Amino acid sequence: MKKNVSNMDRIIRVIIAIIFASLYFTGKVSGTFGIILLVVGIVFLLTSIISFCPLYAMFGLSTKKKD
Repeated sequence: MKKNVSNMDRIIRVIIAIIFASLYFTGKVSGTFGIILLVVGIVFLLTSIISFCPLYAMFGLSTKKKD
């Protein structure tokens, strides 16, 4: 697995994941939409931890600078 997520992208993903989780756990968003946001937030968090995004790989994209 070649890393394809830059540090700035990782930070943005973590912030979005925190926002989605806080919206869900404070009750501002609930139901099916709340669960979808929570799952998307978990995916963002996991992809930021491993620095790899499967969608980026599928489309040949990368936000990481070439070494």
